[in-house]
Amino acid sequence: MWKITFQALFVLVLAWFFGNFVLGWFQQSPVKPRTASRAAADGPDQSCFCHLTGVLDDCFCDIESIDVFNNFKIYPSIKKLTERDYFRYYRVNLKRPCPFWPDDGHCSIRDCHVEPCPESKIPVGIKSGNYNKYSQAANSVSGLSDCEQAKELGAINSTLSNQSKEAFADWARHDDAQDHFCELDDETSPDAEYVDLLLNPERYTGYKGPSAWRVWNSIYEENCFKPRSVYRPLNPLAPSRGDDDGEGFYNWLEGLCLEKRVFYRLISGLHSSINIHLCAEYLLDEGWGKPVWGPNIQEFRQRFDPAETKGEGTRRLKNLYFLYLIELRALSKVAPYFERAFVNLYTGNAQEDGATKELLLQVFNETKAFPMHFDEKSMFAGNKMEAKTLKEEFRLHFKNISRIMDCVGCSKCRLWGKLQTQGLGTALKILFSEKEIKNLPEHSPSKGFQLTRQEIVALLNGFGRLSTSIHQLHSFRSLLKQKR
Repeated sequence: MWKITFQALFVLVLAWFFGNFVLGWFQQSPVKPRTASRAAADGPDQSCFCHLTGVLDDCFCDIESIDVFNNFKIYPSIKKLTERDYFRYYRVNLKRPCPFWPDDGHCSIRDCHVEPCPESKIPVGIKSGNYNKYSQAANSVSGLSDCEQAKELGAINSTLSNQSKEAFADWARHDDAQDHFCELDDETSPDAEYVDLLLNPERYTGYKGPSAWRVWNSIYEENCFKPRSVYRPLNPLAPSRGDDDGEGFYNWLEGLCLEKRVFYRLISGLHSSINIHLCAEYLLDEGWGKPVWGPNIQEFRQRFDPAETKGEGTRRLKNLYFLYLIELRALSKVAPYFERAFVNLYTGNAQEDGATKELLLQVFNETKAFPMHFDEKSMFAGNKMEAKTLKEEFRLHFKNISRIMDCVGCSKCRLWGKLQTQGLGTALKILFSEKEIKNLPEHSPSKGFQLTRQEIVALLNGFGRLSTSIHQLHSFRSLLKQKR
């Protein structure tokens, strides 16, 4: 009897222990849905990302799919591509005066300075100014002196048909006002200089305060279709609104048509992307002539933690993902332009040029395979006259923003602001040129749709910056978990 009782007692104890173990495991299981209270219990270091999930507004794509697609497929390729000679040299005029208010002087901080690239360092095919070479002769002049190369490259037109010459002339006379979303720099201006983007990386320079606020305030308050009576949340230049949490602003925003709502989200996404770069490449220690740059978690939380931004941080990051989808769609749409055999990303080095184009086409193939693209046909789809008027208003507002970039006081911030704004402007130009791209001639330049080298470099580098931002978010997520 005692033996039976002892065995029964042993079974009961074992069952009690096992039951408690299993119950405890389920209570701690990460599969259990996270509530707001649990997120708060995890501490502030995790709250930056707890709501950054799910399907984005105004499209049918989820954040998790974008993360996987970008970090494992796009980011490694776009990083290699933007390190190629064709994409690393950008011609820009950083001396254009601000057209909207008196210039308050350029930033004197050392890290604001941009080091222009000496002419001797620029590949001959780029500095010749003729950005598209269509004959074999253009790739066989590497043994000539600079002067001989210029003469040889200048003689290339003799091999072209009259029809092609006419197309080039038409291109040269093309009126920017018809399809450009940006105020393009005059590349022939004596103030325009080549900048090596790899030697002038985008990072935190110390440029902040009223001058920087005025630039972004002008962009948001005067160019985002917003009445002055509606106040943007956390605007440092707006009158105090007490405990206003921004609901009035977002109620107004949701009441807008899709096109105007998209416009605001694009600008917000661009702003967020730039802020992520500044947080990821922050001056941590000036050192002894060897400054140390790296991620600043506190700065990141200040800009994106919902607790620090009254819930704005999550919206800002979601707008970054939305902007990524817009530019991703533009790349997939413009692929046929570059897939034509005669289009050559010319630098003067045949081997380099071939490898660059091959890598570019790989990126395009990846973008075309993405299954959840933004549907740009949902925009400007109503009454034809109203849609045309709205589209022109959309274009002029964005063009005005590109002009505001000449008001940025920090030269390095101005450089990257101009490049990324032009990149987005080029993406919009592509999305609204669908018919022209479909009708591209296979073996000659097109009168209806062309991209300058400046636009191509801005488009790929601008998208590269967005891709980098999403990749850096993954890094910040890991850093915050480690800190916790």
